[in-house]
This record gives sequence, C-alpha cells and structure tokens, in this order.
Amino acid sequence: MKLKFSKKVDAYNLQELLVVLVIIGILILIALPSLMPQISKAKSIEAKVQLNHLYGLQKSYFYLHSKYSNDFNEVDFIIPKNINQGGTAYYSYEIIEATNNSFKARAIAVSDFDGDGVFNIWEVDQDKNLKEIVKD
Repeated sequence: MKLKFSKKVDAYNLQELLVVLVIIGILILIALPSLMPQISKAKSIEAKVQLNHLYGLQKSYFYLHSKYSNDFNEVDFIIPKNINQGGTAYYSYEIIEATNNSFKARAIAVSDFDGDGVFNIWEVDQDKNLKEIVKD
C-alpha cells in the first residue's frame, strides 16, 4: 500500500533560515553594548537584597544579645554560593567589623560585569546605610 502526496507543503529552506539567524545575531551585537548598564544594575540588586537581609538578621541578633556579631552562623545568614563556586550568586559577602554598637558588612562582585577591570562593591551598616562603594 503506497501513499501519494498530492499537495506540496510550503516551507523555508536552510539558506533562508540562516539569513534570519544572521540578521538576529547582528541586531543582538548592536543592542548589547547599550544594555550593559541595565545588566550591571540588575546584577547589583542581588547585593542590595542580601545586605538588607543581613542587616535584618544583625538587628535581631543585636536585640537578643546587645551586640552585633562578626560570624554569619551566629546570625543565621546563609552565604549563597557564587558563580566561581558553582552557584548562582554574583557577589561574595563579608562582615568587616562588628562591635557592641556597630557593624559593617560588604558585598564584593566576583566578576567584572562590564569588562573594565573594576569590581562592584556595596556596604551596609547598623543604620541601614546601603552604599555603593565602587561602581562597575
């Protein structure tokens, strides 16, 4: 039993598909440099969110113990794995200082977002002053 196709199906050939892909690639190359500041800004949101979370944990610890802690485990802050460690975080975190009355924590980018050799750094203190120390 043989089946015969009586109608030809319209489709695109390989050359037409490749031309479309090349045009899309060129458009991406044109648009990407203008989007880099937005990409860097989006990645820096991670640092802001994590430092705000650490601030809340430090405040809770302060209300319970009347001092700030320099240990992430004491305040129950789980350090996210960064991209160099096989994780998804773009920043590494550290507590710079912690005394009875103050603390300061820092987030340092583990990769250069725009390729200029400068790494983004954010800091937060006991008064929730969140500052971008080094812009990338």
